[in-house]
Amino acid sequence: MGVAVVGSDSMSERAAMMRESLQKSQTITDKVVTILGSFDHRLSALETAMRPTQIRTHSIRKAHENIDRTLKAAEVILAKFDLSRQAETKILRGPHEDLESYLGAIDQLKGNIQFFSGKKSFRSCDAVINNSNNLLTKAISKLEDEFKQRLLSYSKPVEPDRLFDCLPNSLRPSSGSPGPNGESSGRNPSNNHSEQKSISENAVYTPPTLIPPRILPLLHDLAQQMVQAGHQQQLLKIYRDTRSSVLEESLRKLGVEKLSKEDVQKMQWEVLEAKIGNWIHFMRIAVKLLYAGERIVCDQIFEGFDSLRDQCFGEVTASSVSVLLSFGDAIAKSKRSPEKLFVLLDMYEIMRELHSEIEMIFKGKACSEIRDSAFGLTKRLAQTAQETFGDFEEAVEKDATKTAVLDGTVHPLTSYVINYVKFLFDYQSTLKQLFLEFDNKDETGSQLASVTMRIMQALQTNLDGKSKQYKDPALTHLFLMNNIHYMVRSVRRSEAKDLLGDDWVQRHRRIVQQHANQYKRNAWAKILQCLTIQGLTSSGGGSSVGGDGGNSSGVSRALVKDRFKTFNMQFEELHQKQSQWTVPDTELRESLRLAVAEVLLPAYRSFVKRFGPLVESGKNPQKYIKYGAEDLERMLGEFFEGKNLNEPKR
Repeated sequence: MGVAVVGSDSMSERAAMMRESLQKSQTITDKVVTILGSFDHRLSALETAMRPTQIRTHSIRKAHENIDRTLKAAEVILAKFDLSRQAETKILRGPHEDLESYLGAIDQLKGNIQFFSGKKSFRSCDAVINNSNNLLTKAISKLEDEFKQRLLSYSKPVEPDRLFDCLPNSLRPSSGSPGPNGESSGRNPSNNHSEQKSISENAVYTPPTLIPPRILPLLHDLAQQMVQAGHQQQLLKIYRDTRSSVLEESLRKLGVEKLSKEDVQKMQWEVLEAKIGNWIHFMRIAVKLLYAGERIVCDQIFEGFDSLRDQCFGEVTASSVSVLLSFGDAIAKSKRSPEKLFVLLDMYEIMRELHSEIEMIFKGKACSEIRDSAFGLTKRLAQTAQETFGDFEEAVEKDATKTAVLDGTVHPLTSYVINYVKFLFDYQSTLKQLFLEFDNKDETGSQLASVTMRIMQALQTNLDGKSKQYKDPALTHLFLMNNIHYMVRSVRRSEAKDLLGDDWVQRHRRIVQQHANQYKRNAWAKILQCLTIQGLTSSGGGSSVGGDGGNSSGVSRALVKDRFKTFNMQFEELHQKQSQWTVPDTELRESLRLAVAEVLLPAYRSFVKRFGPLVESGKNPQKYIKYGAEDLERMLGEFFEGKNLNEPKR
C-alpha cells in the first residue's frame, strides 16, 4: 500500500511541471505573435512608402528596352536601305559585265520590296517600295535584252555537213552525190530495201549541240527571273522568234523548200520523185537531229516550268514542221498513179519510223496539234498507198498502150509490172502494216499473195489483147512466149515464187512451151511444105522426102527447080523478117533456134540429097541450090537478134 502512494505523488509532480512549461511556452508564443504583428504593420507601411519608387524604376527599364528595340529596328531598316542602294548601283550598271552579281541584286531588290511591304507604318515605306518596283521593272527589262542578246549570239544555223556527221555512216551522203543520201531517183531492184530499212531503224543518231552547254545555265537563270516577274509572254516571244528562224534557216541550208500543192502538181514525175527522196531524209534529219537537239535546249532553259517549256518548243518548231508536213500532205492528196506507190510506201515508212520520236519530242498538251498533224499524215499516206495499190490491178488490165513492140520482144508493160511486183516483196513488212491499218485480221500474207496473183493474171489478159495487134500469127505467139517466159523467169528468181507457188510456175512454163510450138507451126509449116514430095509427081501423090536417097523417077525437073526457088525465096523472107524479131533471153533464143533447126535441116538435107541431082545436071544449078545445110544453120543463128532493117546483111 505504501509503494502505491509514493508513485502517485511522483506522477502529480511531473504533471505540475509540464503544466508550468506549457504556460511559459504559451506566454512566449503570445509575445512572438505580438512582435511579428508589429513587423507586419511596419513592412506594410514600408511597402506603401516604396511603391512610387518601384513604378518609376519599371518605367525606366521599359523605356530602355523600347529604345534598344527601336535602335535595332532602325539598324535593320538602315541595312535594307543600304542594300537597296547597292542593288540600285548594280542594276543601273547593267547585267552585261557581271550577270551573276546582277541576278543577286535583283533578288536583294525583291527581298527589300517584301520587307518594306510589311512595314507600312513607316512614313517612307511607300516611297521606298515605289522606287524599288520601278527599279525592278528596269532590271527585268534589261534582263530581257540580255536574254535576247545571249540567245541570239549563240543561236546559229546548223550547216548541212555538221548534220551529216551526226548521221550513222550508212545514211551519210557519198561524195559528189546530189541528195543527202547519195541516191538517184531511179530504183534498182538489186537494192535490198528491207535490209536498208532495218539498218535505218536500228541506227544510232547523235543530236548536234545547238547551244554550248556552259551557256544554258545562265539562260535558265535569266528565264527564271523573267518568269518570276510575270514576263512569260515576252520570254516566249523572244525565244520563239530567235530559235524558230534558226531552225528554218538550218533546214533551208539542208535543202528544204516551201512548196504549195500547186507547185507539187505542176512538177514532172522525175523531179518530184527526187524531191520525195530528199524529203524522206529531211524528215529523218529534222526529227532525229534538229528537233531532238532543240528539245534538249528548251528543256534545260525552261527547267521547272513545264507548261511554258512545252509551249515554247511547240511554237519554235511549228513553222518548220508545217513546211515539212505540208509537202507530204500534198503528195498524199495528189492524183494517184501506179509509179507513186513506192514513194508513198517510203514516205509511210519514214513516218512510222519517226512515230515514237515524235511522241517523245513533241510531248505535252502544247504540242498536241503538231503530233496530230504528223500522225494524220501517216494515216493519209497509208490510205493513198492502199488506194494506189488497189488501182494498179485495174490499170494493168486496162492498159491501152498503142505502142506495139514490132520485134515481139518483152513489152515495157510486162517489165514494168514485174519490176513493180518485185518491189512489192521488198516492202512486204510495210504492206502488211498497211493492211493492218484498215483491217485487223492477221491474214496480210495471204492478202498479198491474192493481190499478186490477180496482178499477174491482169497482165496476161492485157498481153493477150496486145498480141492481137500483130498480123503475123507467128509473131503473135513469139510475143506471148517472150512475155510469159519473162514473167516465169522473174518469179522464179524472186520472193514471189514462195508466194505464188510452184504450181503457178509449172503451169506458166507449159504455156510458154505451147506458144513456142504454135510459133513453129505458124512460121515454118509453109516452107517445110516445099521440102515434101507432094505435088512433084504427075499424079500429085507421094510422101514426104525421106533420107533414104530413093530415086526421083516421075518427078518433073521444072517442078523441083520451082520448089528450090520457092524455098530460097521463103527462107530469105523469113530470115530478113525474123532476124529483126527478138527473143531477149539467151537460153530461150538458142532453144528456139535449135527446135527449128531440128525440123528444117534434116528435111532440107533429105530434099537436096533426093532431088538435088536433077538440078545439078542442068544449067546454073547454084541458082536453085543456093544454100547448103551449113549455110541455113548459120543463117538460123541470126534469127531473133532484133537486127535493124538498115543494118548490112551478113
